[in-house]
Order: sequence, then C-alpha cells, then structure tokens
Amino acid sequence: MIKPIILENDHSRLSPLTLDNHINLLSIAAEHKLVQYSPSDIESPAALRNYVEIALDQQKQGSSLPFIIYDKKAMAFAGCTRYMNIDHKNKVLEIGSTWIGEKFQGSGLNAQMKHLLINYAFKKLGFEKVSFRIDERNLQSRKAVEKLGAVLEGILRENVYLLDGYKRNTCCYGILINEWDNFLQQDKKVKK
Repeated sequence: MIKPIILENDHSRLSPLTLDNHINLLSIAAEHKLVQYSPSDIESPAALRNYVEIALDQQKQGSSLPFIIYDKKAMAFAGCTRYMNIDHKNKVLEIGSTWIGEKFQGSGLNAQMKHLLINYAFKKLGFEKVSFRIDERNLQSRKAVEKLGAVLEGILRENVYLLDGYKRNTCCYGILINEWDNFLQQDKKVKK
C-alpha cells in the first residue's frame, strides 16, 4: 500500500486529496468543459464530494492514491489527479482521473505535476511501468503524455460510457522505466 505523500517542485504541489480540502476545487469542478472526456460526474458539490469519497475508499483498499493539485505560480488550487489501478505484483500503476481548471491548461502545470508523479513512481516506489488511459478525441492530453515519452500501446474501442451517453474509445499509453531514464537524459541535454 502506498502511503499518502506530498510531491512538489517549483511549479506544483501535489498533496493528499481529502474531504476537507476538496472544497477548494468546487469552482473548477463546475467547469463544464472538464467533464466532456470523463466518465465521472464532478460538476455539483454533491457529485464532487461523492467523487472524492470513492477515491478515498479506493485509497483505503490500496488501489488508488488521490492528490489535490496546487499551482505555486498562480498560488491557487488547480484540480486533482491520482495514482490508480495500482498493481504491486506486476509493478504497474496508472496516472489518471486528472482534471485541471481551464485557466491552468497550457501553463506547463500538467507536465510539471506528471513529471513528479512518474519520477516518484519509478524512483521511489519501484514501479516498472506507468500507464495512462485517455479519450481518443482528447488530443491535448494525448500530446501531453507523448511529450513525456509515453508510447501509444493500443486503443480500446467503445469501452467507456461518458456522462452524455457517448461511448468513447480509450487510448492506452505506457512508459517503461528504461524509457523514462532515457527521457530524463534527453531532457537534461536539452536544458543544458
């Protein structure tokens, strides 16, 4: 079981999501655009609370670790994300249930916090693969994980119903630990 942690860099802080701090996300969760690719209802205060309760229940079961995202540059809460579908036996976990308010999109926050999560999963938790599942139509999110070195492994056709009744195709991406190490080396060269 992964214990709650705080991950941070100069741009973002990821803290454990709780029933107390989730209220900081009410206005962001109400943004209609956020749920267009998601099967989760978060738009009303009751729906968001239910969403958090489910995430915390999954955390107790050891299959999930939810975070609230704080943007240090904007000095504001920006959304949430989590480790999920945690498989200790096969050393694989997924980063998902990620949503960030519109005003934070394109700011670099998503890449910064995903970098924290991926690096911690590999370097501190000992996982060997990190995966992502993204609606095929969500090109912005797909490009974002591709920039981090994730590889499209396949597409699950019509496998998830969304809130509006649309049945989406889900793109499955993955990063292996050696691919992440290569990505970090390339990233260092670019930054020099």
